[in-house]
Amino acid sequence: MSRRAEDQRSQRKEFAAPGGSFDRTIRILRIALPVAVGVVIAILLLAPLADRGEMSFVLDKNRVERAPERLQSNNAMYRGVDDKGRPFALKAGSAVQRNATPGQVQLNDLSARIMLDDGPASVQAGGAVYDVEAQTALVPGPLAFEAEPGYRISTSNAVLAFGPQTLSSTGGVTGTTDLGSFKGDRLEADLANRTLVVSGNVTGRTEVGPFRADRLTVDLAKGTIALSGGAKVHVNQGRLR
Repeated sequence: MSRRAEDQRSQRKEFAAPGGSFDRTIRILRIALPVAVGVVIAILLLAPLADRGEMSFVLDKNRVERAPERLQSNNAMYRGVDDKGRPFALKAGSAVQRNATPGQVQLNDLSARIMLDDGPASVQAGGAVYDVEAQTALVPGPLAFEAEPGYRISTSNAVLAFGPQTLSSTGGVTGTTDLGSFKGDRLEADLANRTLVVSGNVTGRTEVGPFRADRLTVDLAKGTIALSGGAKVHVNQGRLR
């Protein structure tokens, strides 16, 4: 047997011998491979979050106030209670809070649900700035409010206060109730007590007929309406006896 063949044979015996380099390699791989697999799995799990920079969460007063430079979320929700202890909830397609305005959250694609004495009501808006501490939503664009039976309000440039359940706006308003329909420039509504005041170029219609006035007061609980300020009513034939 040649010298070279003997050297190769000796090297193979040494490599395969107990405690040799082969055993040392196996021991290292037993530790290194599971660690490497764990690192790869962690990267795969965290990569989607790193790419999006977003997370879903339930807005909390303290959490919003302690937010860093910016907190962003998809499918955000906030739950609270009004002044009478009744629950309400806001949902948004996205929410962004910046520390330049602590405690205020920009909500997009907003929907809200509140509880009135006679049942639930819903609110829809394209966007709003929600004040977590004051529990108010400032809605610069269109807002739609709906409750039963047939109580609907459409307005803009509005402030919705969830605590006292009030809605005010200066961006024009249209609405319908079981007493009739109305239109005007400004709105002050007490949703909890089912009363509303519409002012400025008020027009509308009831079963009696169409009307116009400077101011309209509606009390849905009592089933009454009152007109003031240059009020004119056109009475449909046969409606008064």
